[in-house]
Amino acid sequence: MRLFIFTILFVFMAISPLTTLTASGQEYVILLHGLCRTSRSMDTMADALTQAGYQVRNVDYPSRSATVEQLAESTIGPAVADCERAGATKINFVTHSLGGILVRSYLAQHAITNLGRVVMLGPPNQGSEVVDKLGGWWLFKKINGPAGNELSTGTNSTPNRLGAANFCVGIIAGNRSINWINSWLIPGRDDGKVSVQRTKLAGMADWIEASTSHPFIMKNKTVIAQTISFLRTGKFKH
Repeated sequence: MRLFIFTILFVFMAISPLTTLTASGQEYVILLHGLCRTSRSMDTMADALTQAGYQVRNVDYPSRSATVEQLAESTIGPAVADCERAGATKINFVTHSLGGILVRSYLAQHAITNLGRVVMLGPPNQGSEVVDKLGGWWLFKKINGPAGNELSTGTNSTPNRLGAANFCVGIIAGNRSINWINSWLIPGRDDGKVSVQRTKLAGMADWIEASTSHPFIMKNKTVIAQTISFLRTGKFKH
């Protein structure tokens, strides 16, 4: 009888769908939200990645309080150290908007020995025309803080000074907007904050568009599935 029960359990474990979802080893994913958001905005993504077998660190940081470099140092360094202490064999990143610029800033200064892959959602990798047009306004500066004002499209803006990616990164650009005022300021197709074209980054491994807007891209089911695909294989499903 015991042999029969053991056999049934072994067969169940072998065919269980969870076995197809588990990431290899102790793979961690650090989540970084966007400007004026909190870690709660990444909860849906966090749940999906956990179900896919990853250890997840959904990091909260005060996005309006400091410069890009300061935020990158104070946020990413401790998160990486936490993953390493927990025994991470690989550390990946999934970022929304400003979060992607923080990763670029950090990796420009630091090497992560066990760095895996990075997925950026709606990143202003070449800045945003919204900052060009509104960045000088007192209210814009008050709302978005120092980091927000670094995201212009000028050649000397922080995103454009950071240079090409020297790590494996996949980028998903939203192409739907629910903010017609911002979209009026942005040439071409956009997600309400960033133009589709300005999400691109020299050295990126892959890039796709998704039919979603900037505030909700991280909750979109297709985007989540594509994120997991890139983390596993280094490419999106085209």
